[in-house]
Amino acid sequence: MTKTKQTVFDAPLFGRLLAYTKPYYPIFVLALITVIGLAVFGALRPKVLQMAMDENIEQQFQPGFLRYMLWMFSLLFMEVLCNLTFIYTASWLGQSVVRDIRIKLFNHILAFKMKYFDNSSVGVLLTRTVTDMERIADIFGEGLFMIFSDILKMLVVGSVMVYMNWQLSIVVFFTLPIILIATKIFQKYMKKAFEEVRNEVSNLNSFVQERLTGMKIVQLFAREMIEFKSFEAINQRHKKAWIKTVWYNSVFFPIAELLTSITLGIIIWLGGLNTVFEQTASVGDLAAFIMMVPMMFRPLHQIANKFNTLQMGMVAADRVFKVLDTNSNISDLGTESLKAFSGKIEFK
Repeated sequence: MTKTKQTVFDAPLFGRLLAYTKPYYPIFVLALITVIGLAVFGALRPKVLQMAMDENIEQQFQPGFLRYMLWMFSLLFMEVLCNLTFIYTASWLGQSVVRDIRIKLFNHILAFKMKYFDNSSVGVLLTRTVTDMERIADIFGEGLFMIFSDILKMLVVGSVMVYMNWQLSIVVFFTLPIILIATKIFQKYMKKAFEEVRNEVSNLNSFVQERLTGMKIVQLFAREMIEFKSFEAINQRHKKAWIKTVWYNSVFFPIAELLTSITLGIIIWLGGLNTVFEQTASVGDLAAFIMMVPMMFRPLHQIANKFNTLQMGMVAADRVFKVLDTNSNISDLGTESLKAFSGKIEFK
């Protein structure tokens, strides 16, 4: 069974991967700008809602209310535009990087000695050039930029919360460490589970490829049932590895949603009391906080999954780079030119 151990974050490996984005630097910067736009425009919407409600709640309809609605529509439009641009640019960047690495990897494999293929599984090489490449593409499409966007959105939303009402912000920040601890624990177990999934996928590909290629030998020695049982065992391990990831998700996300709901309930209760009795919170503050709490906690829930996507991509990149670093090339490139000669062959 093939196993791969990976540190939480391998900076040299990540830097080596980012080097492949240099030819596409303008696209990389554009994706980064759209990510920043997603975080900023999304965080400003609750503030506009708060101002619209506080300044127009006592009047049935005022021109100022229409102005705030236009601002809200503009923010939504810009957020959608940034999202569309990000999805396209990030996917394009990821596929472009994968294309370059795949071409380099295949050219490198073509130069390997035959001895390398005798000692290595072709199924593993197939996984490196196909499946692992898709995981690398996910680093840019679903991992790196989205983690940066979520962290930035949390910082912007947290700043807006403190600016609007620091008393209600304390409630949110009090429950934040609990979710952080839960996310950290979840991330630890999910990382291990995803590594098991990747290992079993590699083992499954290798097993199927080798048995299909050597089917004549399998049938010649009547090993059909033996190979079937071996395949069944590998398939069962693959199933268990995936079910483990589903189990961790089914435990973590309900807990995270429960903590979010409890926080919302406390904010509504305290905000309502402050609005009615102490008047330290306005109706607009309360509405904005109800809108911002999910914007603060949801990225935190999703960061764990996105970090796992990043981690799976890093594991895949590590495996691909190990093949690229393998020095098993043919030393004789056939560049020696022979002089012209004449002769004959006789059969006696």
